[in-house]
Amino acid sequence: MAEVNTLVVRKPCFGLPTGCPQCLSAYIYLNFAQIPFHLDFHLNHPHSDQIPYFEVGDYVAYNNEKEGIIDCLKKDVGIVDLDSGVSSLPDWISTKAILTTWLADALAYELWVGSEGSSAYSIYYSDLPWPLGRVLFRKKAHWVKLRHGITNDNAEVKKEEIYGKANSAYDALSNCLGEQNYLFENRPSSLDAIFLAHGLVVLQALPESSMLRIKFVEHANLVRYVQQCKTKLIEAGTSPSSGPQFHTDASSSASRSHSTPRSKPKSKPKREKTKEEKTFKRRSKYFVVAQLVAVVVFLTLMTTFDDTEVEVDDGGYD
Repeated sequence: MAEVNTLVVRKPCFGLPTGCPQCLSAYIYLNFAQIPFHLDFHLNHPHSDQIPYFEVGDYVAYNNEKEGIIDCLKKDVGIVDLDSGVSSLPDWISTKAILTTWLADALAYELWVGSEGSSAYSIYYSDLPWPLGRVLFRKKAHWVKLRHGITNDNAEVKKEEIYGKANSAYDALSNCLGEQNYLFENRPSSLDAIFLAHGLVVLQALPESSMLRIKFVEHANLVRYVQQCKTKLIEAGTSPSSGPQFHTDASSSASRSHSTPRSKPKSKPKREKTKEEKTFKRRSKYFVVAQLVAVVVFLTLMTTFDDTEVEVDDGGYD
């Protein structure tokens, strides 16, 4: 019996097979590589860096291993390396750098800080109890601000810096793409998968008032590039008559996930991940309780910190 490949991602939303940028890049890469796979959805652990993960036979490749899920797919799972022959090109390293730093940072900022937050809530928290989801969203937004060193005093300066870098990245990618269908030598690579996932989330998930979205749509060839991907890989991939049979029906898969929330497959032993699998499953049973405790501690510390700031400000200087 042939082994079944399964990509486990966050749930579908905004007309995409998954709303999570990291999950979507893995989905696109597998489509580029023409690897048939089932798509399943993980509704718990909104902040887990193990998601997405790919199951093949007895092996599980996690997103938090090596340099991410795509690197694991190439090196551990043995899926075709689409970067062979192009990763040595002069512009490869700089292009990868702006995709994984400037644009990744800009999208994270926009999802949790820059826009009203409804997009991030739909992608990561909407299946959790409402109060818990809202508090976890605020916790993540606070973490993003800390990561970028954003305070009340420098918020505008930091915002302009983040958007400025994103716009410079879009300019560079637009010049790199030109009139081609892909970034390098007119054939797909992992960098295409990463950028197309970014672009699809920007165009599909962010509101029209989003500054990041506004800057993106100013680059007509990038919009064409993303829309072309959507037509060929996303919309065509859901059709029963097109290409390899990717199991991406959102309604049926999501209903299975709702009735039996997925943490890991129950019938397959994990040859190299036995201990980690058991730990991950055990943690999922106590996820809500653990998060509630973390939230209470977080809010207590934040309240204390805010009170201290108020006292210092009231003191002032003569």
